[in-house]
Amino acid sequence: MPLASGRPPFNEADCTLVEALQPEVVSFHFGLPSAPLFERVKAAGCKVICSATSLAEARFLAARSVDAIIAKGAEAGGHHGMFLRTDVSTQTGMLALVRGISATVEIPVIAAGGIVDGPAIAACFALGASAVQIGTAYLLCSEALTPLMHRAAIADPERETAITNVLTGRPARAVMNRFRREQGPMNEAAPSFPRAGPAIASLRKTAESEGRTDFSPFWSGQAAKLPPSMGPRELTEWLAKDALAALSQA
Repeated sequence: MPLASGRPPFNEADCTLVEALQPEVVSFHFGLPSAPLFERVKAAGCKVICSATSLAEARFLAARSVDAIIAKGAEAGGHHGMFLRTDVSTQTGMLALVRGISATVEIPVIAAGGIVDGPAIAACFALGASAVQIGTAYLLCSEALTPLMHRAAIADPERETAITNVLTGRPARAVMNRFRREQGPMNEAAPSFPRAGPAIASLRKTAESEGRTDFSPFWSGQAAKLPPSMGPRELTEWLAKDALAALSQA
């Protein structure tokens, strides 16, 4: 299914492109675009999904007639799509978030955050999710363009992750390293998004050239044990099989 991913700011040019391509699904992170642009996306016949990190955000999205909500829990890797509040200390875990949203809205809920196997998928379905969204496990796929340093950091069974704003200026979960330990994980002095990334770009380049990961943004969810590396098709089939097995035992 083709996707168009909306990243702020979703502007006139982006909307014109969506109208020309008419993808089946348009997904947004960090909230929705302005009402006129949003209505044009809907008028193009696209299904719209958007991330929510709280029950308040889910209600906000449901009131604006999105077609599905991604319940992105605190365990999720990468940028957290917080758009009503940015206090990460209040963010809800995935299972509690999925249950709360599915019990509140009448549109499909997609669970996201720390999901890497069948039992986790089955738990999400049991709590009301209609689908799951998996990210970190696919970064290890043989066809993924994940850099070797990033692969090694994710595959490390002893890895620690934290939600941090010092890498980009927005809260995002990444593998801990020297920079995040010394400057964060959260720091009010961090430049606002997206200026924080360029501020450390030269440090990251130099460190990586020397084989060090001190300043690298290695996004990763919290799941402890990831599936072994395989192709994306094989991983999807394995996840489906594992989920069916878990559901049959429920």
